[in-house]
Parts: sequence; structure tokens; C-alpha cells
Amino acid sequence: MVTEVKLTSLLLLFIFVSSCTQNEKTVIALSKGVGSENYLLYKKWLNSYNEKLEIINLYGLSYDEALEKLKECSGIILTGGPDVHPAFYGRGFDTSRCSIDSYRDTLEFRLINEINELKLPLLAICRGAQIMNVAYGGSLIVDIPDDFGNNISHQSSEGDVFHNISIEDGSMLNILSESAFGTVNSNHHQAVDSLADMFSISALSSDGIIEAFEYKDKSKPFMLAVQWHPERMEADSRLSQPLALKFIEEAEKYRLKVLANR
Repeated sequence: MVTEVKLTSLLLLFIFVSSCTQNEKTVIALSKGVGSENYLLYKKWLNSYNEKLEIINLYGLSYDEALEKLKECSGIILTGGPDVHPAFYGRGFDTSRCSIDSYRDTLEFRLINEINELKLPLLAICRGAQIMNVAYGGSLIVDIPDDFGNNISHQSSEGDVFHNISIEDGSMLNILSESAFGTVNSNHHQAVDSLADMFSISALSSDGIIEAFEYKDKSKPFMLAVQWHPERMEADSRLSQPLALKFIEEAEKYRLKVLANR
């Protein structure tokens, strides 16, 4: 009789957990997912691998509303966009060469603090990578052609350009892509200059621009920052598809962990 009661209890628990797992969607936040066709591509990209994901946009909300929404999420993408205000990395005098959205800067710095508290899986893309680096004490190249050189074209007024990158052996990116080299799209005039101490380089372009980075501490939650736009690359690219799949996997693990701890 005791055994039957235990089995019945376990069965009911299994049914409850299974029901929660099936009924609750994995919610992914975009720091900005509206405003142009390019912003809509992030949702399309993720849903092409898992159509059941719920993708929400945080841009335009009050700061407090955005932070509350983030608590309902299992992962976040810091998306591409305009320049981080140079005052945040000691070059406040250099705004004339930047396109700035002060609301977005404040929003994303607050989101980054909350991401750290919640231990959320994070994918940082283009501007997202840049603001992550600045948030943790790194700096940026204000304008690559003027301040660094133009041996490689990183931006064009006609759309994405393409160049090769080398991938650091043993990095998470190396493991995910199963590659030591690759070709990525590019559309940015800024990039990481001094990398924050807590990060390690994952990939470089041939002119020495940092193209990707990750946490040095491998015990920290999933975080990969890339300078290119995987959401605009070919679906079968080793520098696009594996990134989406890994990020989604980590987000779903996070959701199940939260459910188990309720």
C-alpha cells in the first residue's frame, strides 16, 4: 500500500511537471526587436529553429517594466543598432562621430545588470557585444576607418560585407562551430578596442579586430558575444545555426531549472 501511494504521488508529480513543461513557453527577450525589417529578423531566425519560442521586445518600455518583463524570460539577445555613447568609455568629447540612442544605452545597461543577477543565457550581437564590453569596463574603437585602418571593409552603405575570421582554439565558438576559420557578414564602424578583463577573445578578423568573445570563467552562465549578424546569414552557416541552437538549448534548460525550483 505504501509503495502504491508513493508510485501514485510520483505519477502525479510527473504529470504536473510535464503539464508545466508543455504549457509554459520558453520566452526570449530582445533588447530591441522593432523599428525596421532588420530588427524583425531576430525573431524570424530563432523561430526558424523552434517555432514555439515566444519572442518579446523590451525596447520602448519604461526601465522598470522592461526589468519586470525580463524576469519572465529564459534568455535574452542584446541586438544590433546605433553606437554606445562614448562617454561610457572615457571619450565623451567624441559624439560627433557617433549615432546615439541614450534611452537604449540606459535600458541595456540596466538589463545587463539584471541579466547578471538572474544568470540568464545571453547572446550579444554587434552593438550588443560592444555594450557588453563597455558595461564591464572595456572600451571601443570609435570609428574603424579613422582610428584603426581600412585593410578590411567592415561596413558598406550598400549593406552587409563579408570577411574571414580566425577562431580561437578551444573557445566555445570553436567547439560550437567545429571550425578554426570562417566567413562572416559585417556592417559596423565600431568594434571592441580594449576587452574587459572578465572576457576572453573567441575570434579575430585578419586585421586584428575582435570579432567574438566569451567569459573566461567557464562556470558562468552561457554568454557569447559576436560582432557579425548571425540572424542575417545563411541558415546552414556554422557561424549562425549552431549559435541559435545552443542559445535556445541554454534558454530551455534555464526555464526547466526555474520550474524545478518553484
